[in-house]
Amino acid sequence: MDIELGTTPSGTPALMSLEELLATRLLVQGNSGSGKSHLLRRLIEQSAHAVQQVVIDPEGDFASLAQVFGHIVIDSGAQSENGMRLIASRARQMRVSVVVNLENLDTERQMRHAGAFLNGLFDTDRQYWTPILVVVDEAQLFAPAVAGEVADDARKTSLEAMTNLMCRGRKRGLAGIIATQRLAKLAKNVAAEASNFLMGRTFLDIDMQRAADLLGIDRRQAEVFRDLECGRFVGLGPALSRRSVTIRIGEVQTRSHAGGARLMPLPDRTPEEARGLLFQANTPPPPPYVPEKGLGTEALLATIDHSPPAPVPLAAPVPVMAAAEAVRTEAPPAPVMPLPEADRGVGIDSVLDQLFSESSALGRSVSSLYDDFLARCRTHRLAGRVLDIAHFRRRLVLAQAGVTPAVATLPGWERAMSVANGLDEQFQGIFLHLAAAAIQSLPCPSDSMITQAFGSHSPRRALAALARMQQLGVVEVYEELNGQRVVVLPALQWRTAPGHASDVLAWSG
Repeated sequence: MDIELGTTPSGTPALMSLEELLATRLLVQGNSGSGKSHLLRRLIEQSAHAVQQVVIDPEGDFASLAQVFGHIVIDSGAQSENGMRLIASRARQMRVSVVVNLENLDTERQMRHAGAFLNGLFDTDRQYWTPILVVVDEAQLFAPAVAGEVADDARKTSLEAMTNLMCRGRKRGLAGIIATQRLAKLAKNVAAEASNFLMGRTFLDIDMQRAADLLGIDRRQAEVFRDLECGRFVGLGPALSRRSVTIRIGEVQTRSHAGGARLMPLPDRTPEEARGLLFQANTPPPPPYVPEKGLGTEALLATIDHSPPAPVPLAAPVPVMAAAEAVRTEAPPAPVMPLPEADRGVGIDSVLDQLFSESSALGRSVSSLYDDFLARCRTHRLAGRVLDIAHFRRRLVLAQAGVTPAVATLPGWERAMSVANGLDEQFQGIFLHLAAAAIQSLPCPSDSMITQAFGSHSPRRALAALARMQQLGVVEVYEELNGQRVVVLPALQWRTAPGHASDVLAWSG
């Protein structure tokens, strides 16, 4: 099957064999403004009905293909690298033509996402190895000849994916069509695998000489590339012609969103109006978020069971008024010396809040924290055995989990407390923290929040505990295509909203 690229100087159609192109690949070169993107658009439009297509688009120029030819535009800025791999695999399995729009990413992330997508195409199972035209515009970004300012791992990932596309992609049905502004900036092992060439207007000597070498033209005649008009290319290759031929690229149906370098009149403004637009004050920032106060100790005391000593499970807190009524029914405490004026009004709740709010409380053992708590109670002259260690441990778990009175009164929270009672103590804080997020439909807590709920300074240990909970079937952890995390609690049939693992302010429950 042949597609028509344009016309030759004699007026005859310039045809390209699509079957030969799929087997031999294509390299396009031309300086900015030479019509390189126009050529790619013509090739894509002429072959859109015959073969699946993937367009790696760093500038967002080819998104308009969706309006006429039904390509699916993938906004890479909204996807993670794993999401890009998964979408690439699905696109190949379903044989859907796509445009990978990278314009909202910086150069390093463009390389990472493009590499992940190309690897997803390359690593698909053999049963899905159907022909695909893979068009990569500005290929020198993804296969640079020398290391630049981007991270080495990003460059290696992108370069490896481009090398696989051009060197090993043919057996997997991947036909690479790469376009570059400068051959000198493109990795040689990537450029050397193309057998078809279309060379446009070029001005630098080194690029003209490399173009002449690829086309088999004498270097003394390389200046012909300086005289090419916009939209004219010199072509050679088994899919085009056995001898070099000049082609004028035909018209296209779609257009780029870029306006080009067209002259436009300046807006009519006075200097005062322009100054006001440049230097006007910014809008005030939103007020900072103030977290809700944690669970009060009075509510916790009402849940204390005075039966003979036994392992004490977690229990839902009750309203403060009920707690006060329960305290009044107990035996009156032994008389104590009156507190000094400075210590009046200081109770268990204040001592616990002060203790748990200190950053040094994370990572300490329960016994160490309990000894510190008793010492502070003696300092404030709080009477009697204010809290035994079992109830102190319960208060600690609830504090780390961030359970507030508002959460404790929500319908269904008793079920969450019941499930937590049956878990190992090290998992209870994380479980209740995730349950509090799920019952309020809040984003999944971040790694740092899970670490705090675990009662540690080490994110590695906290995430290891979360992984262990997943192995035991206590939770199920999923990753969305955009990289956000979702946690499901199977016993409750609850799930959190998607949230980023690094988002510290995902929620403040």
